[in-house]
Amino acid sequence: MDIRRLETSRLFDRFGFGPRPGEYAQALKEGVTTLRVRLTTIPEAATNFSPVIEPEITDLGRFPTANSPEVVPFAIALRSQVQAMGLWWLDLMALSGHGLTERMVWFWHGHWATSIEKLNYPLPMFKQNKVFRTHALGDFNAMTKAMLNDGALQFWLDGQDNTVKAPNENLGRELMELFVLGVNRYTEDDVKAISRALTGYQVVRSNGTVIINQNRRDTNPVTLLGKTGVFTGDTLSDFLVARDDCATFISERLWYRFISSTEVMPADFSAKKAFAGRNITAAVQAMASDSAMRDPKNALVKSPVEWFIAACRALELTPSQLQTTAQLYGFLDKLGQVPFRPPNVGGWPAGEAWLSSATSQYRLAFASWLIKQSSLTAISQIPRELRVLRSADWLGVPEWSSRTQSALRSAIDDPAQFTLLALCSPEYIVSA
Repeated sequence: MDIRRLETSRLFDRFGFGPRPGEYAQALKEGVTTLRVRLTTIPEAATNFSPVIEPEITDLGRFPTANSPEVVPFAIALRSQVQAMGLWWLDLMALSGHGLTERMVWFWHGHWATSIEKLNYPLPMFKQNKVFRTHALGDFNAMTKAMLNDGALQFWLDGQDNTVKAPNENLGRELMELFVLGVNRYTEDDVKAISRALTGYQVVRSNGTVIINQNRRDTNPVTLLGKTGVFTGDTLSDFLVARDDCATFISERLWYRFISSTEVMPADFSAKKAFAGRNITAAVQAMASDSAMRDPKNALVKSPVEWFIAACRALELTPSQLQTTAQLYGFLDKLGQVPFRPPNVGGWPAGEAWLSSATSQYRLAFASWLIKQSSLTAISQIPRELRVLRSADWLGVPEWSSRTQSALRSAIDDPAQFTLLALCSPEYIVSA
């Protein structure tokens, strides 16, 4: 395999959501180094411009009394805002001129996994998404402090039920195990201690506002991971994030989601050293330059949303303009991944979890639905005799297998069928 093509493909797939027509071929001309710098350096214009109009997500207030006249308009407003919020984010993924921010917001959404299924209000989730945008490529300690004051996460993990008289261990346990330190890097005594330190938080469920009620707070010293003191949310974050286990854990999560979900992270993974100052951009840039990015064995299966957004970019489609939103969400739901709805606090699975006979059928139907709504300009403009070869550039695939080439040649005169076979091929579903 041509390593240059492999690395170019991976950079597009893993630090964005795949190339638009013409971008992969142009990147090959410019070289891997130029592409890597461009994809992992946020241009100033990208921070001041959004290609998508932000939706109006409001505080809907308390749920109406059952059978009252307010129930129907409340339900309509709730459904409308949830739908608008989801489409806004999918559009940003598909239309962003610099995909790294969206890719990292998506990563952190899976890391600090919070679902609207429990909250049942859009505004706290919308605010959380904004927190991810603010800190996606910034300082991890600042992000951790912000997340401890995030209403969606607090409510999701029962933080508002954690009081001095009735300790609740959910938030404290997951803060250490899933968010900052990792599995087996604390004891049950540490869980009890951190839970006491996190007492007193209260959340307004409809809008995500967080306050600390001192009357519900345990202000006695606790001994956490060998240190005794009275912790606040900020000092707790400072303490946990500064630990070596934090650098190891976040590096492991970056490896798992951006390099390989099957291979073990090596001790010399460059992102870990780059994360010494807890700067996320430094870790991401080091990861993009790491030799692991060029190792053929480090393949990743695209998750359903990643595959869908990559297909939209290739087909020049905008998610919110697809015929009908209900069908779009139906396909994503059948494939098992809908933004703002991770299955549990551990986030979505990876790797072969996305590969089954059922998902293959759903993906075929989804791809057919998308293709019918695309002009297919990019593939139609490729001369018939070059269609198999150049379609790899169009979709950012390093190379087609002989089996896929044979299948594509069988549909050489049918752009729609050709595109269907390409989008559902192993080489496209897997970031090789």
